[in-house]
Amino acid sequence: MPQLPDPTRRRTLTTLGGLALAPLASFAPLAFAQQQPAPFTPGQPIKVLIGVPAGGTQDVLTRAIAHQVRDSLGPLIIDNRSGAAGRIAVEAVKTAPPDGHTLLLGTASMMTMFPSAYRNLSYDPIKDFVPLVNAARFELALTVHKDVPANTLAEFITWAKAQGDKVSFGSYGAGTPSHFLGEMLNRAAGLKMVHVPYRGSTPARQDVMGGTVPVYFDTIGGAQQMLPTGRVKVLATSGDKRSPLMPQLPSFVESGYKDVVATAWFAYYAPLKTPPATAEKLRTEIIRAVNSRDVRQLLLQNGMYPVADGPEALVKTMREDIARWAGIMKAVNFQAND
Repeated sequence: MPQLPDPTRRRTLTTLGGLALAPLASFAPLAFAQQQPAPFTPGQPIKVLIGVPAGGTQDVLTRAIAHQVRDSLGPLIIDNRSGAAGRIAVEAVKTAPPDGHTLLLGTASMMTMFPSAYRNLSYDPIKDFVPLVNAARFELALTVHKDVPANTLAEFITWAKAQGDKVSFGSYGAGTPSHFLGEMLNRAAGLKMVHVPYRGSTPARQDVMGGTVPVYFDTIGGAQQMLPTGRVKVLATSGDKRSPLMPQLPSFVESGYKDVVATAWFAYYAPLKTPPATAEKLRTEIIRAVNSRDVRQLLLQNGMYPVADGPEALVKTMREDIARWAGIMKAVNFQAND
């Protein structure tokens, strides 16, 4: 008699070309397990990618937070990945393992301006990342070399207008708030300043202090750092009113240029598919750090305002800024080179 199949056997075989194969379903649990991100391990290093050279305001922010979260999360290690106006850092985090051990310090430029600036942007700021915390915001300041013959904004406008297109202004990157603040002032005041983009704030500060470029639109924190050298002057700030960090200076708005307003921010992001529990752990500890007295004081000393907004408020800010900057870029007919 032929032998009947044993009904107690759970594993069955099929054949393909004479080869015995296990059913696909038997491999499903292993395949599923391989797709899961490695668990977050408190105490292990967390790499924070920053898209500008070392020494800038973003380093100051991340070091301040790192000091507060060392015991609860582990060491935060800064990885400065400058180049391509910060896009190299963004793309690296986009493809990083979603295990909570690689984060991005995203800027308003990377996450809200570049979608309109670059035709072939390789990432979607909202769809490709897990938003964690909007940590801090900041304003900018018109900073000029000490030999520029102007001590007020009005005097600067008169001087720059007389120079025509012979005045260059530096920014910390093409398609950034620093860049567009200069373009907005050009339009509002009838100037013809020529834009000179730098790869971050540190080299731009060196050149404006050295006189290589006479004008630089820096963060307020950066301008504050340069003032004691006596090699620069600061003439105006970019908020809709006077900055409490430099109350002696007028804003562009106060001076009659109502459309010359630029504020920006720094926010932390994790790769897409980071588990919700991991994202919540990171978010909770970073918010706690930003709200600590020591971090808040340090941020204010360096020209930043503590924010500590969670993901819903951050995404709302992103959507509003994407629409706002798209309108500004269209008005000045700007398109970055991919």
